[in-house]
Amino acid sequence: HAVCIKSSTGVEILIHVGLETVGLNGGPFRIHCKNGATVRRGQLLIEADLDAIQAAGLPIITPVLVCNTDDYPTFETVVGKDVTNDDVVISVAK
Repeated sequence: HAVCIKSSTGVEILIHVGLETVGLNGGPFRIHCKNGATVRRGQLLIEADLDAIQAAGLPIITPVLVCNTDDYPTFETVVGKDVTNDDVVISVAK
């Protein structure tokens, strides 16, 4: 239900698919990367059956959080719109 990423510059990002989805015990999710793996832009990290999440009565809003904002106080985000794999959703700077 969630993926954590640490960029090569140290930005720690949490992607949490849906809200309260931990209670689904991984059912509607398929992870495509292993812990500690190096990933690249555009790489598939996680698949989610959004219909199954909604059928469970849960929202499919997917927060993307910068976890170490004290180290990266300047960032811009995209809020309130549907995005694609090609969209930049967070830009950070020191």
